Amino acid sequence: MPEPTWQQAVEAIAPYVIRISTPEHAGTGVLFAFGAQGGILGFATAAHVLAHAHLWQQPIRIEHGESGWGRLVKFDERALVFDEDTDTAALVLLRDEAPLPTRLLTLTPEQMIIRVGVEIGWVGFPGVSAARDQLCFFSGRISAWLESRHAYLVDGVAINGVSGGPAFFLGPDGQPVLLGVMSAYLPNKSAGAPLPGLSLVAHIGQLEKVVRDLEALDKSAEGTTSRPSAE
Repeated sequence: MPEPTWQQAVEAIAPYVIRISTPEHAGTGVLFAFGAQGGILGFATAAHVLAHAHLWQQPIRIEHGESGWGRLVKFDERALVFDEDTDTAALVLLRDEAPLPTRLLTLTPEQMIIRVGVEIGWVGFPGVSAARDQLCFFSGRISAWLESRHAYLVDGVAINGVSGGPAFFLGPDGQPVLLGVMSAYLPNKSAGAPLPGLSLVAHIGQLEKVVRDLEALDKSAEGTTSRPSAE
């Protein structure tokens, strides 16, 4: 049986990834939860990507790079769940006609910590003109686990626009297993000028409650869905 490859994993995760734009910020998100038999979608991202737009009740534009589909999501058309301490957030909205997958990625449980030295990958839409619409792949190895922040330090690069993008490792079947979302790049400033540093990946387990809440909608839904609350 051939060894799983990063190329295959990127092809598998690409349909789940969206570009997020607000009047102040741009980032990346990933579909990670369903509710109401798939009629409600939950996207994981970094809290700092959406915090300003949510505070000022501004619209959020999402774009699906795989299909070219896009949508402007107004304040009363969405719900947001924030954990600013871990820089994680979930954007919840109705599916409507979004051409997104009907099956979910495998998530890393909150209690599972991946070992130091394991290679992981992440994808996102870098905020540079040549790559604005290109889903780009990055990789590196886990350098440390930060228990206080429930996040990983990773030996790899992250730039503006990639924040909120999915970080993942290769499962036994070669499929991507969602590990977390890219939070920040921490340059080494000990010598004055910034030197290569480490990236910070927030554990996806922080958003397990969102998954449980949306799954609960499946048990209570009776064939109709209501628009998620913006509160």
